[in-house]
Amino acid sequence: MEAISSKPLQLNPIKLSQPMGAMLCFLGIKNCMPLMHGAQGCASFTKVFFTRHFNDPIAVQTTAVNDITAVIDGGDYSISESIKNITQKVKPDLVGLFTTGLTETKGDDIKGASLLLQDQQTICYVNTPDFEGSIESGFAKSIEAIIDQLVERKTTINPQKAVIIPNVNLKPIEVEKIKDTISLFGYEVLALPDLSDSLDGHLGLKQGALSSGGISLDEIKELADSSLVISIGSSVKKAGTKLKEKNENINLLHFDSLGGLENSDRFFKILCQIKGVTTPHPSIVRWRKRLQDALLDTHFAIGSSSVVLALEPDQSLSIANTIIEAGANIKAIVTTHRNDLLDEIECENLLIGDFEDVEKYLQDSELLITNFHGERYTMKYKKALMLRGFPDYEGVGNQLKNDILYEGSAYLLFEMANIINNHRHEVNNDEH
Repeated sequence: MEAISSKPLQLNPIKLSQPMGAMLCFLGIKNCMPLMHGAQGCASFTKVFFTRHFNDPIAVQTTAVNDITAVIDGGDYSISESIKNITQKVKPDLVGLFTTGLTETKGDDIKGASLLLQDQQTICYVNTPDFEGSIESGFAKSIEAIIDQLVERKTTINPQKAVIIPNVNLKPIEVEKIKDTISLFGYEVLALPDLSDSLDGHLGLKQGALSSGGISLDEIKELADSSLVISIGSSVKKAGTKLKEKNENINLLHFDSLGGLENSDRFFKILCQIKGVTTPHPSIVRWRKRLQDALLDTHFAIGSSSVVLALEPDQSLSIANTIIEAGANIKAIVTTHRNDLLDEIECENLLIGDFEDVEKYLQDSELLITNFHGERYTMKYKKALMLRGFPDYEGVGNQLKNDILYEGSAYLLFEMANIINNHRHEVNNDEH
């Protein structure tokens, strides 16, 4: 990592908090109630944030710690009262209990509080202070906690069973596409967590008070008999290792990124080797040819562009891998925390920073790839904007944007080339 921004504080930060990542993780478990242990405003903000981004109802409860309980309560009372109130109205299979900066600073014993309630309600607890880490680490820590606390040890494996561990940046449709692709090799595929049928934008029968889909608690308990475990993104690499510790016979694979032609080739090559086949499914071969053509078609626009990325590290890596193959010149990657893999990306500037740093590099670039908060800067400097990451408040269908493997990489390149070409037309028209 070249540099950390020298400012003593962040102005207009790019990153989001750990509790937000934990909440998203628990929303990928069927009939789960995420329970945020903190002030009411923390849960309200996060609920509104994701409701606007996904355009879907978001299930979350809070222990509503206030100035009095923050002083006199060790956390036990507010947690037990919250769970009592929740279970009077609904019957969750799991309560996902996670902390905030307030309750972490107090030092609440959420493990002890969970153990006191284990006879009444199945609880998975995770420490996610928002004064450290980001949405990536909060999501990853929650997966690790689920594996540690809920997955049962096994010694045998089911040769047809596979599980993927996605990072927080993988959108619901991308999780579904990865599952469907692996199933073409003869596997029954699960995801931990699985947002592909809970926050995928489907029209349910009614607005649920609990998460509407995802992997079930029973399926989580039995995950250790999977013959194949695939972790995707460096933030969840440790989670994959933890699952293998539950059964040493698991075949564990890790991919830092599934964006672009080379990464997708590596993914399918390994799956073919495991299954002993020489050629993958015809649809996979066809999409590879389409991506090759997309690289040619988009090279003229993307190859002459200069780009700034302002995203979480795992997503920065995936998108950078894809667009560099089409010839993009990356002026800067401004990210939220250190990831050594980004050191290998060809870019002029690489740093941990905020939108003020983005603004500095954007003036000499043509396109910014970031979340909705980057819009003001692209309008100010009359630059093109490609929306990725959290949040996207004005767009619809965010959960169905696919950027990975052959198919998604082709879509990403076409979208980027069209944005660049449209922007250039607008600039030329303004000049005339």
